[in-house]
Amino acid sequence: MNFLDNVLEAKRSEIARLRQTPPRFARVPDRDFARALRGPGLSVIAEIKRRSPSKGELQPQLDVAETARAYSLGGAAAISCLTDARFFGARDDDFAQARTAGLPVLRKDFLIDEIQIDESASLGAAAVLLIVKILEGRRLETLLRHAASLGLEALVEVHDEAELDRALSAGASIVGVNNRDLGTLEVDPERALRLRPRIPAGTLSVAESGVRSRGDIDSLAAAGFDAVLIGEALVASSDPVAALMNLTGKGVEVSR
Repeated sequence: MNFLDNVLEAKRSEIARLRQTPPRFARVPDRDFARALRGPGLSVIAEIKRRSPSKGELQPQLDVAETARAYSLGGAAAISCLTDARFFGARDDDFAQARTAGLPVLRKDFLIDEIQIDESASLGAAAVLLIVKILEGRRLETLLRHAASLGLEALVEVHDEAELDRALSAGASIVGVNNRDLGTLEVDPERALRLRPRIPAGTLSVAESGVRSRGDIDSLAAAGFDAVLIGEALVASSDPVAALMNLTGKGVEVSR
């Protein structure tokens, strides 16, 4: 089995355990994920994760609350927080700690069932990640509707033209193009640039994975992306505030 097959097998086991103790709902925070991404210039979703399947350990002793505050100080518009323990090293209180910075927080995980969306609401997520590649048939539409019914927004992730067409047909209002192949974990930095012209006006567009330099940021801004999700380049840095400011030009608006 490849990486994605292993992940989905683990998620089915997690879902079975969740059904034994259904999540208790908490009020979804009044933090608009989409509105945050519509700010001036190219908005940054700064990611929190301890481990990467492609790079191994990044920051196993990561102070999540401190890192989230650093991202806020560095000008991030939102935070993405990995909640997968087995493959990304997440801990039980990581999401709660990520929320302490006051930014909208995206729950990033492999979500395939409504009960995981319920769990996301109970965590206080402002948005969830829905990956088209792992949602067969009408599952994408079903989970989009379920998320909306709980007041959650959704970043719908695609990897090619067919997945993008499915996302748009399902009514996705925020589309993320992931440069990383989820089977091989290889990164194609041109993927987001190729797909961006197919994303219609009015749909928020996010570039994901492989963003490491100011040149990458400038290219994505010039292509018309609204936001970029940055993970390893920030988490692995000893000074995330400086790293974020250097990538974005110290908060100066990136012209498109």
